[in-house]
Amino acid sequence: QVQLVESGGGLVQAGTSLRLSCVGSGGTMSIYAVGWYRQAPGKPRELVAQIGSGGSTYYPDSAKGRFTISREDAENTVYLQINSLKPEDTAVYYCNAQRGVGSTLYWGQGTQVTVSS
Repeated sequence: QVQLVESGGGLVQAGTSLRLSCVGSGGTMSIYAVGWYRQAPGKPRELVAQIGSGGSTYYPDSAKGRFTISREDAENTVYLQINSLKPEDTAVYYCNAQRGVGSTLYWGQGTQVTVSS
């Protein structure tokens, strides 16, 4: 099984950028589809971006334009670039990994992003 660790969050000012990392251990990330989600206080967890094992990407309409997901298989890492941060981007950001539909879904512990206005 794969263990996921997110990092790269922090307290930042609106308008700046962040790159979050999701590092996998105990397994080869390249065979997993990986998703980035976020959860703001009092709100449900929502999808931000997904990347397939072959590199195809998906963004919900709410995330198109400012979020970019990418993977560096040599580093066993999937990244989430967030540009032009807004206060409403404040949330805990999580990554998950799954080999295929119906297989075990693994989650990381999350990284906090706080955007000040």
